[in-house]
Amino acid sequence: MAARLLDGNALAAKVLDDLRRRVEVLAGKGVRPGLGTILVGDDPASVRYVEMKREDSASVGIASIHEHLPATTTQAELLEVIARYNADERVHAYLVQLPLPAGLDEEEALLAVDPSKDADGLHPVNLGRLVMGHPGPLPCTPLGIVELLSHYEVPVEGRHVVVIGRGLTIGRPLALLLAMKRPGCNAAVTVLHTGVPPEAFAEHVRRADVVVAAAGQPGIVTAAMVKPGAAVVGAGTSFEGRRLLSDVEEEVAEVASWITPRLGGVGPMTRAMLLRNAVIAAER
Repeated sequence: MAARLLDGNALAAKVLDDLRRRVEVLAGKGVRPGLGTILVGDDPASVRYVEMKREDSASVGIASIHEHLPATTTQAELLEVIARYNADERVHAYLVQLPLPAGLDEEEALLAVDPSKDADGLHPVNLGRLVMGHPGPLPCTPLGIVELLSHYEVPVEGRHVVVIGRGLTIGRPLALLLAMKRPGCNAAVTVLHTGVPPEAFAEHVRRADVVVAAAGQPGIVTAAMVKPGAAVVGAGTSFEGRRLLSDVEEEVAEVASWITPRLGGVGPMTRAMLLRNAVIAAER
């Protein structure tokens, strides 16, 4: 069996084309969407990630408003920049890049963000809206995964989905989103985590029609665990030197019917959803 690739690069390109058209419509009304980024310190991965976000913004005509603060920045100085972004009409949505340097309170910083300008969709107010089924910015990676499954016509509604990992950025909000009664979702969802014994862990995965691995543990999903014909999404990553490792073993492609590639799967969709959140904020 040759698994069909869930190509995030190809779908993200279509999303960006749609956003270019929407940005042009806004420009005709005298509005240019603005995506803000706040980077504290010089963590190499964070620096590169913010660079990619700014490049993506430029590619669709979104203004990129950026503030790069030194690692010695105090909490008060960071909160001052956040307050400035909240008041800046050019900034329709923005994010504080994590992790912050030691000594800075991430929770206090994130709570200070205006929920209506929350580009990542992870503000507690917006997560509360997700729980209640109310409109609001949705978390980028979970939304990107749902869009990916929907575009490639992976059956999800009424099916058994296993989400591996309960982290705030992917696992928890994805489980909520997939269980909602909305297009591309409405699934029976099981969340696996470190509290699940290894023997039970494998059994849960074998029963899944869709598996989303977001644990950040290389090869945690093996071919022997996967039900033939299932869809498998590798959303968790880690590094071995400069090599990006997936939560999903390569051999899984011989068993699954759909699978994300090691590169170009979920990542491009996460960045595309970030830009979409910014454009939606500008339209609103």
